Amino acid sequence: MSTPRTVDRAFETALYDTADAALDTAASLLAADPAADAELARRGEEFVATAWRRGWQPADLVRIVRRDLDDAHVRLVGALIRAQAPHDRPRGPRWAAQLDDVPDADDVAPPPRPDRFSHATAVLELYRLLVRLPGLEPLEAGEAPRRERGNRPEARALARIRALLAKAEATGYPQEAEALSAKAQELMARHSVDEALLAAHAPSPDTPGACRIGVEPPYEQAKAVLLDAVADANHCRAVWNETFGFSTVVGFEADLEVVELLYTSLLVQAEAAMTKAEAGQRSGGRKRTKTFRQSFLAAYAHRAGTRLRAAAEAATGAAADEAADADLLPVLASREVAVTDRMERMFPQTTTTRLRGATDAAGWTEGTRAADAARVGRHRPLKRG
Repeated sequence: MSTPRTVDRAFETALYDTADAALDTAASLLAADPAADAELARRGEEFVATAWRRGWQPADLVRIVRRDLDDAHVRLVGALIRAQAPHDRPRGPRWAAQLDDVPDADDVAPPPRPDRFSHATAVLELYRLLVRLPGLEPLEAGEAPRRERGNRPEARALARIRALLAKAEATGYPQEAEALSAKAQELMARHSVDEALLAAHAPSPDTPGACRIGVEPPYEQAKAVLLDAVADANHCRAVWNETFGFSTVVGFEADLEVVELLYTSLLVQAEAAMTKAEAGQRSGGRKRTKTFRQSFLAAYAHRAGTRLRAAAEAATGAAADEAADADLLPVLASREVAVTDRMERMFPQTTTTRLRGATDAAGWTEGTRAADAARVGRHRPLKRG
C-alpha cells in the first residue's frame, strides 16, 4: 500500500466519523506505516493553511486547541503552524507577533514519550478539530500595516504605558495602583489624540483594522463586558464570540494596542482584588463560591464601564483644548464613523446578551469597590468611542 493511500484511508475512516472505534482503526493504520509520517505532517500543514483562508489566525488556533483538547495537541498544532509559516505569504507585524508566541515543546510540559499508536491518535484528534473549523470574519481586508515605530515618541509612550500598568498590577498597595493606573490613562489619552492628528495630516491616513482578544473562562461573560467597556472608551468596537472564546475588536492600530494593554491590566487587577476580597469574606466566617466570583467580576465590569463612559465625556473638550488644533474634533468624529462602518461590514448581524449569574450582593459590593480602586481615568480620562 502506498504511503499517501495509507493516510487517505485513515482520514476516510476517522476524520468525518466521531466514533472511537473509527479513530482506533485509523490510528492503527498510521502506526503500522512509519513511512506515512511525512505525508501525515504535510496534510496537517495543509489543514493549517486552510484555517488561515477561513479567517483564523495563529493565536485563535492555539486558543481553540488548548480549550478543546490537551497539551499534546497544543504541541502538535504549534509544530504545524511553525512548519507552515515559511510557505505562507507575509501577513504583517501582528501576525508575526502571534507566530513568535506560538508555543513550542519547551512551553508545554512533555508527557512520557508516546508510542506510535498514541501519537497517531493525537494527530487524528487534532485534525478532526481542524477540518471542522468554520469560517471567521477576515481581519485583514482593509487593514493598514503598522507603521515602523523605532524611537518615535509613540513607541516611547507605549513602553511607558506598559511599564506603568505592570507596576499597577504588581503592587500590593491600592493607592499606589490607583496613581499608576491614572498616569497610564493620561498617557493613553494623549497617545490616541497624537495618533489621530498624525494620521489626519499624513498623505495616506490609516484605516481601521481589527484584532481578536481571548476572553477565557471562567466568568467569560463578565470579562467580555469589561473588554467591551475598554474598547468603547478607546474609540474601538468589540463583538464577542462566545462559542470560540474571543472578542473581535475593531479600531485604528494605535487604539487596538491600548485596548489590549488596558484590558489585560484591568483583568489582572480585578482577579487580584477578587482573591483578596474572598480571603476577607472567609476570615469573616462566610463561604464564598462561584456566585460570589461571578458577581464580583460582573460588578467590576459594570462599574469600570460606567466610570470610563463618564470620564470619556468629560475628556472630549479637554483633549481638544490641549491639542491646540481646531481640526481635532472633526478628525475624531471621522475616525469613529470609519470604525463603525468597518464593524458593521464585518458583522452585519449582532445580538445583545444579558449578563447572568450576578446574584451575590457581597460579591457585587466588593467588585464595585475594586473597580473604583482601579482609578482608570480621573485626571485625563479616555474619550468615549
